[in-house]
Amino acid sequence: MDIALFLDFDGTLTEIAPRPDAVQVEPGLVEDLERLRARLDGALAIVTGRPVTVIDGFLTPSRLDAAGLHGVERRVGGAITGGQMEDHPDLRRQVARLQAETAALARVLIEDKGASVAVHWRLADPDDAARAETLVKDAADALGLAYRLQLGKAVGEIVPAQATKAHAIRAFMAEAPYAGRTPVFFGDDRTDEIAFASINEDGGIAVRVGEGETVARRRLPDPAAVRALLRDWAAGGAIDPDALPRA
Repeated sequence: MDIALFLDFDGTLTEIAPRPDAVQVEPGLVEDLERLRARLDGALAIVTGRPVTVIDGFLTPSRLDAAGLHGVERRVGGAITGGQMEDHPDLRRQVARLQAETAALARVLIEDKGASVAVHWRLADPDDAARAETLVKDAADALGLAYRLQLGKAVGEIVPAQATKAHAIRAFMAEAPYAGRTPVFFGDDRTDEIAFASINEDGGIAVRVGEGETVARRRLPDPAAVRALLRDWAAGGAIDPDALPRA
């Protein structure tokens, strides 16, 4: 099977950390990704809610193809398009509002990504967590139909309405070296379900990482299992995602 491989980052390639900047990349992962990309003739990309430049920092020195901010920005062959902060003045006003209104909430983190914003409450006590969730929902409501709110694991993220991982993957699939291959996407969160559904519609293989209801048809238990699989594929093992355990 000639596949085009798309990989989420947090919770898929790496374990979820209490803070976004505390994520640890397992030694050898970058080398495995580079070897696997070569086996796939370049058809490997990271598809993430993080900015592309942040992923580059974690996966240095690699500069893999990537879609960042849930597809707001995309890099193919070294060229990044989309994701300019100045294109989102209404969002910028809501970011400032969120920063002010969450300042008194202990252990609530605002992750400003320029063209999107995430509010994290994983470390907060229940009252502050509930307040943070309400505030990000209010900010999304104030922005109207041009943006949407994505709720994940103790996080709410506001992104441009047209930006989805599904859209990003389909854009990759329209050009070399991805075109004509079977799309395969590994993800772990509710925010990945739209892409799973799109992958299913396009005849590809969606793989859910971890527990939870899903439209994906395959599942792996955790990021360690994903890394072990990628290591095997990179080392020359048979690339057959359709043989993975059913979800």
